[in-house]
Amino acid sequence: MEVILKQFHKGLGEKGDVVKVKPGFGRNFLIPQGLAVLATDSARRAIQEEKRQAAHKLEFLKQQAQTEADKIAGMPLMIETLAGADGKLFGSVTALQIATKLKEKGVEVDRRNITVEDIRMVGEYEALVHFHKEVKATLKIEVVAADR
Repeated sequence: MEVILKQFHKGLGEKGDVVKVKPGFGRNFLIPQGLAVLATDSARRAIQEEKRQAAHKLEFLKQQAQTEADKIAGMPLMIETLAGADGKLFGSVTALQIATKLKEKGVEVDRRNITVEDIRMVGEYEALVHFHKEVKATLKIEVVAADR
């Protein structure tokens, strides 16, 4: 018996895979649990169309992410924070502060998608911003001491 998996199942395969299973396992477990459907011609065509649409959507999201990455690629970001006379910061610059500054400049980024080293001194740094699993951008950050 051939079935098309509706979601990942350990030992069988990924969503959309056509797999051969024993008739009892398919009829008594996979299909009633909603984990699979019979692999009819119409179901196969539907799965192919679904995969095509998903690929199109992923490409669209990747293009949007690339557009956002291009926006910040050359954008210098200046963060003012309190610092001592020797240039040591009172605290550190966080990904949340970077995300807030980017939002002020019109680029919406989740703070969890920003990878930044530990910034505890005044100076120039780089942060890696993840927009998509294949699209990343390097952001130049200048940390300056704020006037008290």
